[in-house]
This record gives sequence, C-alpha cells and structure tokens, in this order.
Amino acid sequence: MKTFDEMNFHPESEELVELLCNKTQNEDPLFFRVVVAYYLAMISAMMRVNIVTRDRDEIPVSMYAINLAVSGSGKGYSTNLIESQVINQFRSNFTDSTLPGLAQQNLPKIANQRAIRKGSDPDVELTKTEKEYDDIGPLFFSFDSGTAPALKSVRQKLLLANAGSMNLMVDEIGSNLTEIRELLAPMLELYDIGTIKPKLVKGTTEHQRYEEIIGRTPSNMMLFGTPASLLDGGRKEEEFVALFEEGYGRRCFFGYSKSHRKKSGMTARELYDQRTCGNASTFLEALSDKLGRLADMAFVGTTLNISEDVEILFTEYEIQCGDLALDFSEHETMRKSEISHRHFKALKLAGAYAFIDGSPEITEDHAYYAIKLAEESGKAFQNILTRDRPYVKLAKYLADLPRSATQPDLVEDLPFYTGTNAKKQEMMQLAIAYGYQNNIIIKRAFNDGIEFISGETLKKTDLSKMIVSYSTDIAKGYLPDTANFDDLHKLTQKKGMHWCNHHFSNGHRCEDAALPGFNMVVLDIDHGVNISTAKLLLKDYKALFYTTRSHTENDHCFRILLPTNYELQLDAHDFKEFSKNIFTWVPFEGIDQVTGQRARKWLSHDGEYEYQDGELLDILQFIPKTSKNDSFKAKVLDQQGMDNLERWVMNNTGDGNRNNMLLRYAMILVDGGFDFDGILKRVTDLNDKLADKLTEQEIVSTIMATVSKAISRK
Repeated sequence: MKTFDEMNFHPESEELVELLCNKTQNEDPLFFRVVVAYYLAMISAMMRVNIVTRDRDEIPVSMYAINLAVSGSGKGYSTNLIESQVINQFRSNFTDSTLPGLAQQNLPKIANQRAIRKGSDPDVELTKTEKEYDDIGPLFFSFDSGTAPALKSVRQKLLLANAGSMNLMVDEIGSNLTEIRELLAPMLELYDIGTIKPKLVKGTTEHQRYEEIIGRTPSNMMLFGTPASLLDGGRKEEEFVALFEEGYGRRCFFGYSKSHRKKSGMTARELYDQRTCGNASTFLEALSDKLGRLADMAFVGTTLNISEDVEILFTEYEIQCGDLALDFSEHETMRKSEISHRHFKALKLAGAYAFIDGSPEITEDHAYYAIKLAEESGKAFQNILTRDRPYVKLAKYLADLPRSATQPDLVEDLPFYTGTNAKKQEMMQLAIAYGYQNNIIIKRAFNDGIEFISGETLKKTDLSKMIVSYSTDIAKGYLPDTANFDDLHKLTQKKGMHWCNHHFSNGHRCEDAALPGFNMVVLDIDHGVNISTAKLLLKDYKALFYTTRSHTENDHCFRILLPTNYELQLDAHDFKEFSKNIFTWVPFEGIDQVTGQRARKWLSHDGEYEYQDGELLDILQFIPKTSKNDSFKAKVLDQQGMDNLERWVMNNTGDGNRNNMLLRYAMILVDGGFDFDGILKRVTDLNDKLADKLTEQEIVSTIMATVSKAISRK
C-alpha cells in the first residue's frame, strides 16, 4: 500500500476543485473536495450503482458529509455553479426521462407480484400501484427538511420506481439542526445498505398503509455550517457533537475550515481573467455533457466489480486504521469509531469515482483517490473534536478584546457563558488556568463594586530584540531601538549615554510620553549588598551586571538587567504595582525604589560588567490584577515576619533542593561577615520554618562544614 503522501486525489474532481478555488479565491481545497465528491456520489446513488464485494455482498454507493467553513468560503457560489453548470444535464435527464421510464417498467412488475400474492386482477393492482406512485407526489431531487413519515413516503416512491436516492442537503446546520432532528434517525439507519424498518401506524379508510416493498434505497446527506454558529460552546454544540456519538461520526466525510484563506497579490485584471477563463467554461460544458449521458436507463443498477487485489488493499487499509485506533485512549470513543470505519466510507466513494470514470470495476487508482480524501476528512474530524472548549473561547475572547469587559458583556457576547454564578466563576478559573499555559494573562479588577475583566496575549521575549531607548540628553532625543541582549554592555558601558527600558513618543522622556511595552527588568542597587552576593542569589537567572559611577571596593553600587520571559504592555499605574512586586521578590536590600517608573532612565558607565547565563525571569506572578499575583501577595503576607532573603529562600526551596538552598543562604551570610555561630543559628531557624526540614546532623555535617572552610579561607 502506498503512503498517504504518495496518493493523489481524483484527477477530474481535482480539476473542478481547482476551478472553484480560483473562482471563489479560497485557498482551502478540502471544502470543495468534499462538495464535489458528494455530488459525484449522489449521481451514482441516483443511478443505483452497487459494489459487488466478496465479503459484504452488494454495497450501494452513497455519501454522507458534514462540511463546516467560515462565512465567505464560497459555499453558495460553488453549489450553485455545480448544480447549474455541472450536474444540470444529469438532473433534467434523470427527472424528465430516466425516472418516469423506470417507473413505467417497474410498476407493472410490482402489480403482478401483488396480484399473484392476493389472487386479484393484475389490471386492478396496476391501477392501485400507479395511483399509489402518483399520490406520493413528485420526487424532489434533493430536500433540506422534512419529517420521518415524509422520508419513508419518498422512499416508497423510490422503491416503486426502483431508481433514485434520497438526498438531504441542509445549509446553516447551526440554525436548522433542531428542525431536521427527526430526519436524522432514519437517515442514520439508511446509510449502510439503504434499508429501514417500517413504522407501524393505524390504517384508516382515508389513510391506508402502504404495502411493504422489500428493497434498498440509497441515501445521501450534506450538512453545511459555519464553525462560529455551530461550535458555540452552548446547546447547539452539544446537539451537534451528539450526532457523532449516535453514529454520524463514523459515517460522514468531514470538511472543517476555521478561517478563510483568500489568495492575495492579484490585480483586478488578473482576478477578472481568472474568473472568466474560457478554458474553465469548456471544462464545465464537457463535464456537464459527460454526467448528463450517465442519466441513461442503461446505467441504472450498474454493478461495479472489485478485484481481489483491490479488495485486499481496502482490507490492508482497514487493518492500518484499526491499529491506529488502538492508540487512542478509552475515552476517545468517537475518534476510535471514525478511524475504525474509515475504510468503508472510502470504499463507497471509490465506487462513485469508478462510475463517473466509466470503469466497470473499482481500480487501485480509484481506491487510492478515495483513501486520500478519507484521510483528509479524518484530519478535519480530529480538528472538530479538538475544537476550543468554552473556557478556551472565553480566554481568547478576553485576549482579543481591546477593552475591559463586564459580566453583562460576557453574557451578551458569548452564547456559552450561561448558568449559575458558580458555573461562570468555574469557567473563568479554567480560562485563567488555560491562559497561564498559553501566554494569555487575564486580569480582574473591581471599581465601585463592578468587576472589570481584561485579557492580553503575551508575546515571548526575543533576546535579540531587547527594548531600549537612549540619548545623550537627560530628557530629549531618546531613540527607540532593540538590541541583542548579549550586546547590551555596549550601551551600558558607553560614556555619557542615558538609556531606558521603554520607548517614548517623539523621543521625549516623560511618563505621559512612555509607550507600553518592555521585556527587561532593571534593578538599581545603591549600597546594602555585595555584587558577589547578588550574583550568587540570582545565579539561576540570565542577567547582565554592571557597576555604576558610585561603585567602590567597600561600597558596591551596580545595576542588574534581567530579561523577562514575556513582553508586557503595562500602563503607568500597573507598571508601578508590578515594580513593587519585583522589589518584594528580590532577595536583598538596597534597591532604588524610584526605578518603578516607566520613564526612569539610567546612566551608562565604563566600569566592570559581567553576563550570567540562566533562565529568563518568569514575571507572571508579578502582573497586577491577576490571580497568580493575588497568590503571590497572599504568600508575602503570610511571610511578613521574614526579611527578603529569608522569604526568597523559603519560596525557592522544594523538589529536593533544600540542602542547596540553605547552603546558598549560609554562604551569603559568610559573604556578609557573620561568624560561625551566627550563621548556624540563622540557618537552623530558617530550616525550622520549612515544611520538610533537614535534620540537625545534616546541617552540621554538610552545610556548616562548608561554611567552616569558607570562613577559614577569609
């Protein structure tokens, strides 16, 4: 068996698909591939084409499909073009000539059978049979709604004529799903071989029950819809997904386009020429003529053979799909079911391709054409099943909204945001949790008792594009720029240069002109801690350290540049709050608190500098108005009896690193000039505050042994 990449789509179908893509300027071909395949299968079913297999006997050719695409994808245009310029001749020939001719041939046969069974006059039975056929009414080539009794009535007409199929085509399934729900149960039963059990109803003089006719009537179904209206996270989506569980998941081909990819870069002339191409008209006319000739009574009941090799090919595909189904977990029942039955859908479609090509048998090529589309359909089905859940849609809605939303806004704009307050709060918490893992920050704030909720999609920091601005003037001429983090020393060491970690409109450095957007935290250390201690404490983080003009051997003054993992867009108030959170987190004293301003500038200095490799600073817990920041503040409040260093050790201890963190704490105390006894007391006191503390023996034999050596070296 070929690999899926080696397989091709049905050539003639693909030519029509390409034409539709060009005319609608839609670059997503799957939608049109499913549409074209459906119409070809419908023609085959109307002509009662059957596949003769060795293991399943005869299988009628038919196709069920669910084709979802955004508005503007070309659904209306493509179906109108196909019906008016491709299957037009087949339709008129079939309804005007083929069906009446077949009915004229078959009704006498049924009448004779009934006369023999009842012992009645054949002419009387023929009159009754003809009346029964006429009373049902004209046959609709396709229909978009109806009732189960009406469907069975139409099926009776098809059985009387021994030709045709029932073709359900529904547009905007999101709006019409409830209306056609009654039809979907019998349609489900008809799919495999076109049989269905009759419903027992009371017969009256005015409404007599039809005499049962044993036979098969193929059926086809195409459901169109837009993902936005159907997969709304609410009741519609629940009803739609329920169809898959009932059996439509394994019976349908699927198309799923969440966006409309229009072709770009074409001039108006090029687009016009493409849409009015003479070759396209020639192709459509030739295809229409070809399909029109298929509506011949001689082709009704065509049986397609399938060689042993091709049947084995489908069996191999069945085994391959079955093996893939085993990889799914038990709860993924719909995916397991769809992939396990994919070979049967492909077999039916291969029969349609063979009939359209005028082949007496299903060839290996026809098998591969159908398998190729079945695989594309399977990917679309997987995308439908992995659609965004309501809480994901909520998170994305808030991230895309350019303003804050209130609870009434959410209820009005989001159909899935319903239920009790507890249910809404649970959905909001799930949205927040989703945001943490997908770079979306959701903020909640209260003003006069009203909750305001906003979201922001965070952009990951690109270390080659660190946001800076600089000038030789204190307040004016600040040039906006980005720099590679590893080159920032060129700026910090350049004599007489003022620089900031924000950009400013018109280059004027002031708060009102500051533009939101930064990806680097700057800590300005004025006394209080040695640079070696700061490096030790922050050794897990990527950073640039450089000394300032006030730095001396005995009094260390320096700056620390810490790139953040995300770029943040904060206004003046939120940036100030963010900076306070950072200062609380930093494990040492001596930070210049004035640096909590967006317009804060720093002066470069040609002193010492050193880069340090490590992780980017995770800033999610420091962003104001987020639940993660609320947790951070609550933890700080819990630890208000500790200084910054003790708090930092406590909060960074875990996952088996207790010994290392306490050792780091002890070495910082050594660097701070504490004696052995003072360090032992402080380490022991901090160890007692840990949930899973070290034993006294471990502290003495490991941490304090290292401390003793370090003190002796000093």
